[in-house]
Amino acid sequence: MQFTFHDQSITVNMPTRSDLMEEVHRRFTHGEGFALATVNLDHLVKMRHSAAFTKSYAAQDLVVADGWPIVALSRLARREVALMPGSDMVLPLCHLAADAGVAVAFVGSTQEALDAARDALQIKVPELNIAMIHSPSMGFDPSGDGAAAILKELSDKGIALCFLALGAPKQEALAARGRKDAPNVGFASIGAGLDFLSGRQHRAPRFVRKIGMEWLWRALSSPMRLGPRYAKCLAILPGQAIKAWGLRRG
Repeated sequence: MQFTFHDQSITVNMPTRSDLMEEVHRRFTHGEGFALATVNLDHLVKMRHSAAFTKSYAAQDLVVADGWPIVALSRLARREVALMPGSDMVLPLCHLAADAGVAVAFVGSTQEALDAARDALQIKVPELNIAMIHSPSMGFDPSGDGAAAILKELSDKGIALCFLALGAPKQEALAARGRKDAPNVGFASIGAGLDFLSGRQHRAPRFVRKIGMEWLWRALSSPMRLGPRYAKCLAILPGQAIKAWGLRRG
């Protein structure tokens, strides 16, 4: 499944979870870094209005589908991909890292949330080596000196997997920079994934997620903050559906 903005093509190139796990395992084995992004409608809205964000996304090595609308568009285009929200990827990636014996880091969110996420993961994956956690200060700039220091520390500590919980577009921008400044580090942009693990935020009930209505549950839980965001997402959906139909016919 492919999306194009500002003459840049963004391809969902990891269509299934097994494809993703096999590729990440291969990179762990060979000491290769990567940048993993989870594309959703909100990201498409941001790309539509930001050439810089689109450029950051184009620098990601691995892209999966986050959200039922992306999956639906892929089915319409007859280029079907599986649903893989970033928050669902944290635990499987941690198991993979533990099995490979590589070091893991958390960057983003708050110190309290990161500490709680670390505690939760050490119970779920006791053999996991969490070698670094860092909560940047307010106003964090992925292009600034603070980001350079984080990337150097990740590289110096031999981190193979760094979960970025900075939110879009900052996490994808830092991952794109990291591919140059810390090429042996694997970056996974997972948004609120660590906050869910820590209990600081709560996901929709499982049955709501299974019917593809997590976005509606989130919008109703925080209408003032998320209502306008989802309205923008719905506004671009018809145009993306037309493009998907064009891919199908092509």
